[in-house]
Amino acid sequence: MAQRGEATTPGTSAAVQAGAATDALRPSGSLLANLSAELQRHPPFNEMDPAHVSAFVAASRQAYYAPGEVVVAPEHGPVRELYFIRRGAVTGKRGLSEVSGGAFQYEAGDLFPISAVLAQRAPTTEYHATEDTFVLVIAADDMRALAQQSPVFGDFLNRRILRFLELSRSALQVAYSSQALAEQSLETPLGELGHKAPVTCGPEAPLREVLGTMQERRIGSMLVVDAQGSPRGILTRSDVLGRVALPQVPLETPVSQVMVSPVHSLPHDATAQDAALLMSTHGIQHVPVTRDGRLVGIVSERDLFALQRLSLKQVSSSIRNAASVDALRVVAHDIRRFARTLLGQGVKARQLTALISHLNDALTQRLLELVAQRHGIDLRQCCWLALGSEGRSEQTIATDQDNALIRPEGSEAAPYLAFAREVNEALDDCGYPLCKGNVMAGNPACNLTPQQWRERFDQWIEHGSPQDLLNASIFFDFRALAGNDALAHELRAFVTRRARITPRFLHQLALNSLQRAAPLNWLGNIDTLAAEGHDTLDIKLQGTAIFVDVARLYALAHGVTRTNTRERLEAVGPLLGAPAHEAEAWLGGFDYLQLLRLHAQLDGTTVGDNPNRIAVDTLNDIDRRILKETLRVLRALQQRLKLDYER
Repeated sequence: MAQRGEATTPGTSAAVQAGAATDALRPSGSLLANLSAELQRHPPFNEMDPAHVSAFVAASRQAYYAPGEVVVAPEHGPVRELYFIRRGAVTGKRGLSEVSGGAFQYEAGDLFPISAVLAQRAPTTEYHATEDTFVLVIAADDMRALAQQSPVFGDFLNRRILRFLELSRSALQVAYSSQALAEQSLETPLGELGHKAPVTCGPEAPLREVLGTMQERRIGSMLVVDAQGSPRGILTRSDVLGRVALPQVPLETPVSQVMVSPVHSLPHDATAQDAALLMSTHGIQHVPVTRDGRLVGIVSERDLFALQRLSLKQVSSSIRNAASVDALRVVAHDIRRFARTLLGQGVKARQLTALISHLNDALTQRLLELVAQRHGIDLRQCCWLALGSEGRSEQTIATDQDNALIRPEGSEAAPYLAFAREVNEALDDCGYPLCKGNVMAGNPACNLTPQQWRERFDQWIEHGSPQDLLNASIFFDFRALAGNDALAHELRAFVTRRARITPRFLHQLALNSLQRAAPLNWLGNIDTLAAEGHDTLDIKLQGTAIFVDVARLYALAHGVTRTNTRERLEAVGPLLGAPAHEAEAWLGGFDYLQLLRLHAQLDGTTVGDNPNRIAVDTLNDIDRRILKETLRVLRALQQRLKLDYER
């Protein structure tokens, strides 16, 4: 077998090859064009300047490895070459990868071992050919020189998983582009929307002057700024009737006496999506845009409507104005249609799930108002809790309902149970199925007083068995959705404090999190299940749910009160001392799995009656690669959890 750095060809002895590897196996001029064309079928070469691709090939040598032959191993010391697989496959199985439950396989088009070469260290894994394998080998010095010349190549080496994500999202956007033709993206920074210079006045400007300017300039709002140019208030056409005309305010009155203040504003680098959410949340039509605190523009509902055929504000307004469950049922369909439009605009998974969750929240809040009126329930005395994916603001299109209620201390359960059951049934009518596990506020076990909730969480934390905690994990992701937020905040403080000081509880959570391993088989390939003629994977149970479990555990262990998985991972990364690129890979991997779920659910391409089972064999090359990369990241995260808690 060839030693590391040597190359053999079929029928050529290792000794002969070792003496002539550099000269004999460098691509000749006649092969350069063909090899360059071959590389340009794979990332990152498909985005690189052709001259840089040719430079990679020219600096490389060819090598062959027989099945079972070692390519790179820890005992060989620091890795000094980067490998590109032309044909065949290479499997890594040793050290951490073996401890964590399996190998990882690189296939044609893959570069390896990137991390070891960049760090100039020995690999933690032994790599060997699993079949006849042909590679191009480039020295580390040549690789670094090319990375300096080609930003695309350098970026890929340092941010491989994120580059794959960007390529996948771009491909998905093209697939949906016919549904979003001529629409700009909601990711557009507000500073790039081409604002006209905003019309402003000072706080002491008289109403007569302000209203005259608005009429003359045909504008719908007047921004009031201080001497430094910072927005202090706003007066819109819709404000004039209620704040000026009906109260018969004299027109000599300073505008500061009737303006709306404080004014909701956003910085120039916020996105159109941020503005849309702000308008929807507060029911406003104008958002000032600032740079370093100074007013530079204003974005209106009309501006955002130009970005969307179906606007977020439009859907939100339909929800707020709905007078019945029947009306809300229609709006629920609009939420799904809106999600498809946003996917076509290339909106990222984390933003899309946040928008879907926001609209689902708004729909549920309106439904609670309607039903509470009929039952004589004062929402200010209780708190409706969102649990599970809704509690984490991570809802996808196909999601059932998980909720609970904190009712007043000493109250009778019956009225609140009747109220909650009607809400649960109405949500079901709107397309949010009843929870199969009955984790709903209409269940007496999920409709408790503050003291009863504290006792229940205390029981789980102090005495819960692994199975109890497996069933109860959904409750630890609660957040206030409607009613008295203070009740939820007090309960969150209690749970955070108790969980953090109970090692047994954290250990049990870790054991539960490790029950489902990342679905990679012993060769490092995606471990799929045959179903309806496809190789399939439950992308929730075998993917996102593992990220969710690990993030929840580390958040509870470190006193992080956030419930959103991405925010939890962002918060615990520095607390765990994780390198920035490692924590970044957690976020990118979770986002990608969410994107796959949304894509399949919106397209109706899920397998069987499981809205989270996808056909892996139908994925394109980029999606399949990034799925495997993501599962590798997930396995490494589980390995960290095992080292921290499984003892």
